[in-house]
Amino acid sequence: MLRELDEKTGDGSPRPPPGQPYRRTLFGWVRFIVSLAILAILVRSLVIAPFNIPSRSMTPTMLVGDYLFVAKWPYGYSRYSFPFAPEFIHGRIGNGRPDRGEIVVFRSPAVPASSYIKRVIGLPGDRVQMIAGELHLNGEAVARETAPVFAEPVDDAGTCASEPGSNSRLESADDGSLVCYTPRYRETLPGGRSYLVLDAGDSTADTTQEFIVPAGHYFLMGDDRDRSADSRFPAVPGGGIGFVPEENIIGRALVIFWSTDGSASWINPISWFSATRWDRIGSGF
Repeated sequence: MLRELDEKTGDGSPRPPPGQPYRRTLFGWVRFIVSLAILAILVRSLVIAPFNIPSRSMTPTMLVGDYLFVAKWPYGYSRYSFPFAPEFIHGRIGNGRPDRGEIVVFRSPAVPASSYIKRVIGLPGDRVQMIAGELHLNGEAVARETAPVFAEPVDDAGTCASEPGSNSRLESADDGSLVCYTPRYRETLPGGRSYLVLDAGDSTADTTQEFIVPAGHYFLMGDDRDRSADSRFPAVPGGGIGFVPEENIIGRALVIFWSTDGSASWINPISWFSATRWDRIGSGF
């Protein structure tokens, strides 16, 4: 019996004589591919997963065209950690929970099939309010100081919110290209975590009611405060996200592994390199 097993490979096919190459059987290839697929699902579900930035709501921290890895293990696991969100999983498995200031990927309460990315501002029990464009937490204004203005290239004047009431301004660079300049501030939350936000001007969410975060939920906001549909708005399809249940949180933003400005063309391989924003690759949060 031992000799019989030794003369066969792991997939049951005969082992070739010494000096002859091994050829995997069809069954062996199927088992190999299935094993890789299971391993990929486990890694994506339990360890790390890719995510791309489709909108500007997290500008200036993240830009459209950034690709990042999301860490799954810091907050434990819920049904949304796994493909197809199996309904037999309830709540969260594990004790880790997000802290104020961390950037998380989550499923939208309004459209659970869609994944969003925002910054954690309010924890369960916190009171959150915007007053004249400034963030208040538990009755106190969050520390905010002026930072260097944010300059971003734009394709046309319409993409820079420079109309009356806006804080942004549009200028032409020496080469004739258009640049949009927007005021930028550094906020520092209780506990010391700080980050940069944009203030593009007056918006409907510059002054809000006071929100009290329910147990088991989080209040999330984008860093581009005037162009982010976040917890300041009700959770409706095509609108805001409201309070986000903790089971909807998928993981924590970890590091940017690729970034492109969108100018690449599939038929022009040289443009793949010229469109890459090399300075953003490797940036963490």
